[in-house]
Amino acid sequence: QVQLVESGGGSVQAGGSLRLSCAAAGHILSINAMAWYRQALGKQRELVATITPSGTTNYGESAKGRFTISRDNAKKSVFLQMNSLKPEDTGLYYCNARMKMSLIDGWSDFWGQGTQVTVSS
Repeated sequence: QVQLVESGGGSVQAGGSLRLSCAAAGHILSINAMAWYRQALGKQRELVATITPSGTTNYGESAKGRFTISRDNAKKSVFLQMNSLKPEDTGLYYCNARMKMSLIDGWSDFWGQGTQVTVSS
């Protein structure tokens, strides 16, 4: 069973930090790009950051300068280090990964269950 398992969410005060983790589990042949998205209550889901297998990153405007995405290919994991957190960072964070289960399969997108991040003033 292929799935993405997230952890690391929680409640912090403004200016604090959190590190989110997401690990892919199951029979997986390869993983392409991985990413983090978030969705605040009553708002649309937005891209936070992406990272390619070679380590090339891309950040949404709100994350630049404060968040860092990284990955460990051997552990099939992606991380999001969040510093200088603001109340507007509050939301449900989802990890995403494009994966292939076998040589006869194409690429498919998978999503984590979501982990809540709450930042208070």
